Amino acid sequence: MSVQYRVVVGKGDERVEGPDEADVVVTVPLDVAAADGFAPDVEFMRGRLKAAGHTGELFDALKSGAAADAISRLASRP
Repeated sequence: MSVQYRVVVGKGDERVEGPDEADVVVTVPLDVAAADGFAPDVEFMRGRLKAAGHTGELFDALKSGAAADAISRLASRP
């Protein structure tokens, strides 16, 4: 399983972690990812975290905490 995470700073400005040929691509705006109490599973259900690809693999990444870790790293980059 491979997942690419994208935190969108602005139009044409994304912070990316993961391979280009990933099975799942997760995208979330910076203001959502940097908010206190950010929970990727909750934001997915709210429609603010978007994902393209295999949904089962997305749920595995959410459940394991890998998505939260990667998105937090990207959101904290200057």
